Amino acid sequence: MTAQDSATRPKRIAVSEAAAGTTAPVAATPAPHGSRRTGTVMAALGVTAFSLTFPATAWGLEGIGPWSLVTLRGALSALIAGGCLLALRVPVPHRRHWAGLAVVGAGVVVGFPLLTTLALQTSTTAHAAVVVGLLPLTTAVLSALRTGARPSRMFWVAALAGAAAVIAFTVQQSGGALSAADLYLFGALLICAAGYTEGGRLAREMPGWQVIGWGLMLCLPLNLLGAALALQHESFQLTGHSTAGLLYSAIGSQFLGLVVWYRGMAAIGVPKASQLQLAQPLLTLVWSVFLLGEHLPVAAPLTAAAVLVCIAVTQRARG
Repeated sequence: MTAQDSATRPKRIAVSEAAAGTTAPVAATPAPHGSRRTGTVMAALGVTAFSLTFPATAWGLEGIGPWSLVTLRGALSALIAGGCLLALRVPVPHRRHWAGLAVVGAGVVVGFPLLTTLALQTSTTAHAAVVVGLLPLTTAVLSALRTGARPSRMFWVAALAGAAAVIAFTVQQSGGALSAADLYLFGALLICAAGYTEGGRLAREMPGWQVIGWGLMLCLPLNLLGAALALQHESFQLTGHSTAGLLYSAIGSQFLGLVVWYRGMAAIGVPKASQLQLAQPLLTLVWSVFLLGEHLPVAAPLTAAAVLVCIAVTQRARG
């Protein structure tokens, strides 16, 4: 073998592997700086969209029963996603992806919306925000276990500090009392973190909107059946608030929010993207003041400053 052949052999192997569909480990190729910046923006847009979910759900519950609201929201989102997949002639995912898509569907399409909606029947949006306060840390932990990611010690310190600040704020402003709705909230926390972790992993192998799109389609039969049953036993009144709440939770939160969220996680990694959600409870409280008329506690600006510092540290920490 000549020196020239030796030099060109790795390139030939790389071309052969690419033609065969071989995928290199994601961790081996760091995202470019511009891609990380775009990913951060996408993840931040997702967090902003998610921050309106609880107020929108509260509006929806004014005229629609909880089971009907959740199943209709999932069905509407799936119809939109299915239309996009069909119009763009997106091929069916590979068999190896369906297990992860099932986790995405169970976590973010069915589990989290259902459990938080049930909780919001007896809990305020402020109290429910404790779920979102714990979600970034839980997602980072599950991501480390699932994908082998090992963020730096500084990352974990900042993440724990941010989570502690948010939890202290939400518990304090709810009077420190725990309600029966907490069982729903903590269950939603765990199942959503699993869905985010799997979705972030899959978004490195397919576009983020396809991840949530196929997850929604996978749950469409269940949501259609659930809606048919729930509408027979629950109230259904389309007022201005309930209609807006249903449409936003289906389109803005369940579909568009998750599209940009998974794209952001694919670019900057699940652990770092998840820490942007530390700002979500505070954004939810701001929307609650304007949309629901809830009182914003004096401690909110101080907590916001602490959370923003923690976010900055997690985004700069190496890992």
